[in-house]
Amino acid sequence: MKTADTPATLGYRMPAEWEGHDGVWLSWPHDPATFPNRIERVESTYVEIIEALSGSEHINLLVKDETMQARVLQLLSDNPIDSTAVTFHLYDYRDVWFRDYGPIFIIDSVRNRLAMVNWIFNAWGGKYKGLEQDTDIPDFMNKKMRIPCFAPGIVLEGGSIDVNGMGTLLTTEQCLLNRNRNPSLSRKDIEYYLMDYLGISNVIWLKNGIGGDDTDGHIDDIARFVAPSTILCSYEENKDDGNYSILRENYEILCNSKDQDGNAMNIIKLPTPGYITNVNGRLPASYANFYIGNNVVLVPTFSQENDDKALETIRMVFPDRRIRGINCIDLVYGLGTIHCITQQQPALKAQLQQT
Repeated sequence: MKTADTPATLGYRMPAEWEGHDGVWLSWPHDPATFPNRIERVESTYVEIIEALSGSEHINLLVKDETMQARVLQLLSDNPIDSTAVTFHLYDYRDVWFRDYGPIFIIDSVRNRLAMVNWIFNAWGGKYKGLEQDTDIPDFMNKKMRIPCFAPGIVLEGGSIDVNGMGTLLTTEQCLLNRNRNPSLSRKDIEYYLMDYLGISNVIWLKNGIGGDDTDGHIDDIARFVAPSTILCSYEENKDDGNYSILRENYEILCNSKDQDGNAMNIIKLPTPGYITNVNGRLPASYANFYIGNNVVLVPTFSQENDDKALETIRMVFPDRRIRGINCIDLVYGLGTIHCITQQQPALKAQLQQT
């Protein structure tokens, strides 16, 4: 179902990630080009993620065919996971980065309605030929879901933005103003699209992303809302690290930014795991790439000295949720971790009352 009206005029908004979820969407890993010599280990990471979330939100999982579905079911059966908590969706997808090619779900809290925004996915500025076909996944999903679907007609990835659900959005100039996304659009043009389709009123622009990030500076490796006026901001203490000046500049911008009501925000430093590399160079390892579930926050860890400090920092801002570290040293070889592979589907009021 397509509509010419914008979500904002119809009362929709993008909720914050800590608001209630009906489910989460993922795609099962399969491409050895993404995870060279480590597919089975990444599969184990997925099983751990599904196990951690399955008790509190439904798992919608894309698999390429029935053979893959049977393999996943066998892997899940070896763990304490109720198979009824997982719905399989057969589709010929290319890669696992659901946050970026999947739709962004929006809600109308007054009328208790769910909708989706279907952006164009161009494989992060045309970097990976063939992966652009994953831009069709929102259409595939909506053939089943049959909810209002808004199509802005511009390029945007879900990992490039973060919201507080109250009207403020975080992003970076490096990504949204990159000429490999929407070269004909100005900063003001892009802000209008964000306001019209996500129901926000205030955009905070950070500068650049971390080293090794092939997405051109996605916000979900840098800074994340954890409450309406609180942001966790990745911060590198080592002045010899290439991320030091990048993250310090972003931190200073946030400290001088205001929310949608003109109020200052609470900015908390989140440590980085430091320099993690493979044969091709630096990997975009970041503790900020966590996923906020209904009753658990899944935090990527990397067997580094700062793992415990990062977990404790996140535990401090989510006292009512379990904090679970997931070792993502294999997953990050694909240049992303937990937030990159997930996309939450918000719960409506009626659904929340039932859970």
